Amino acid sequence: MHCKGIAILLAGIAVSAGSGCSNKAAGPPASGSAPGSNGAAAELRQLADEYFDQVYFRYSPANGTLQGLHQYDTQLEDYSRAGVARETADLERFESKFAAVPAAQLDLTSQGDLQLLLGNIHSTLLSLNTIRLWEKDPDQYSSGISNSAFVLIERTFASPDDRLRSLIAREKRMPAALDAAHQNLKNPPRIYTEIALEQLPDIITFFQSDVPQALQKAQDQQLKTEFAQSNGAVIKALQNYQTWLRKDVLPRSHGDFRFGAETYSKKLLYDEMVDTPLPKLLEIGYADLHKNQAEFNRIAREIDPSRQPRDLLAELGRDHPAPAHLLLSFRDTFQGLIQFIQQRHIVDIPSQVRPILEETPPFLRATTTASMDTPGPFEKVSTEAYFNVTLPGPHDTPQQIEGHMEEFNRGTIISTAIHEAYPGHYLQFLWVPQAPSTVRKLLGASSNDEGWAHYCEQMMLDQGYGQPGTGARDARDAKMIHLGQLQDALLRDARFVVGIQMHTGRMTFDQAVRFFVEEGYQTHEGGLVETKRGTADATYLYYTLGKLQILKLRADLEKKEGAHFSLEQFHDDFLKQGFPPIKIVRRALLGDDSPTL
Repeated sequence: MHCKGIAILLAGIAVSAGSGCSNKAAGPPASGSAPGSNGAAAELRQLADEYFDQVYFRYSPANGTLQGLHQYDTQLEDYSRAGVARETADLERFESKFAAVPAAQLDLTSQGDLQLLLGNIHSTLLSLNTIRLWEKDPDQYSSGISNSAFVLIERTFASPDDRLRSLIAREKRMPAALDAAHQNLKNPPRIYTEIALEQLPDIITFFQSDVPQALQKAQDQQLKTEFAQSNGAVIKALQNYQTWLRKDVLPRSHGDFRFGAETYSKKLLYDEMVDTPLPKLLEIGYADLHKNQAEFNRIAREIDPSRQPRDLLAELGRDHPAPAHLLLSFRDTFQGLIQFIQQRHIVDIPSQVRPILEETPPFLRATTTASMDTPGPFEKVSTEAYFNVTLPGPHDTPQQIEGHMEEFNRGTIISTAIHEAYPGHYLQFLWVPQAPSTVRKLLGASSNDEGWAHYCEQMMLDQGYGQPGTGARDARDAKMIHLGQLQDALLRDARFVVGIQMHTGRMTFDQAVRFFVEEGYQTHEGGLVETKRGTADATYLYYTLGKLQILKLRADLEKKEGAHFSLEQFHDDFLKQGFPPIKIVRRALLGDDSPTL
């Protein structure tokens, strides 16, 4: 799931992707003609098979379901301390195996795959042993089990009875997962506990209403009886968990959410293959922030030189649909975007099937305004993609509703539709089948997928979208749309700065909220949501980071190819690589390891 919520095998193993009730232990489907036919490449493919089956999906079976590998549907993540120890040991075992593969004997694609696999292992070990959110974040447990149920009901990949059978198997393990939180949580940061408590009412309602309704067509009465028992036990466990968090955990939540500079830098290296020192990254982030502020102010003065540029934000914010029409407003952008992309030869669109608009799942509401939820690369039956949008909550005050809807003004609706759908996340998903290996279909980098989507926001306007006749009513409206795009760019710039500054101790939570409002041109409500997200999603600088890397790659390739450069060919070649760190894409397209920034 990209937000965001981003953000998620090889030869010799067959699997039945259509059955929701198989317990057979097997890895992802064979990749067919995988690149690299020498012994080292074959060894890597075999190790990747073993890694995904024995570690990656074993410890994240909900991700297996999401990827379309339904032999994992009856399993639930092991949240126990012993489970953390087992996963750590298995990761270290495969780290040694992958490190022994002779990288110099691999073809270029396989070398990139090896880097992806090792990066995934190193990042997961860093999360388990150093960041340790399993000790700090109560929401990992309640939202985690909710996601495990959600991936079984959101798509009809099997009959209601088969999916209900899998759901019951998972639900029977959920109370134990919440019990593990009692054993694991040690002095959480207060904001983490507050986020968990904020989301729990919607999560409980999700199990009370949404889950039963989604599988109400099941026919097996014995299964229905068994589900009533398992679902009731989950609801009771969640209610008890909510009470425990509020009465016991919240008063003693005095922990520190900050990663620290060393851990932050390691996470960027492992996830994004970026080793730029943090002070230099901050310079880059501030420079893009100031560039976008200057452009926002310039356009605002063109619209009305008698007003302060920031004053136009209020007008921009008021130009939004009613909450009941928000989903339709997004849907209405699709046709114009598709026509523009095709007429201007921006990028090939491999399929005419469009994503489905729906409301954001309850366990993502507190930290997400919009996201794209695409089916996994191995899903063969239910291949719908969902464009999630967070509507105002049922208990929001009129002021909160208006503040929330200001984030969905006319300009940001267009920018968000570009980002999430065309030619952003959804179109990148449509290219996944052409990725050069199956590893590339499962592993990637947020600086690629979120970077691509954010790059598209600017690229589409640079190519002329949002002018009269292509999304804008008139010249003034075109400028307002551009302001909306720049407001979104400033949001990502603010994430860039806040993520580094908060997690290195140079900015408090309240200062971060103010930074989003004053420097990122966001509403207070938006700034609060963004800061909450940044306490755990520490490296959410990857939007601007990836956009800048893609812009540099495009400029360097254009310089190299001169008159032969084609924007459409560049975009197609970029998307064919899957979504690895930009350093790997750069090596494939330019043939060198020149700097990405």
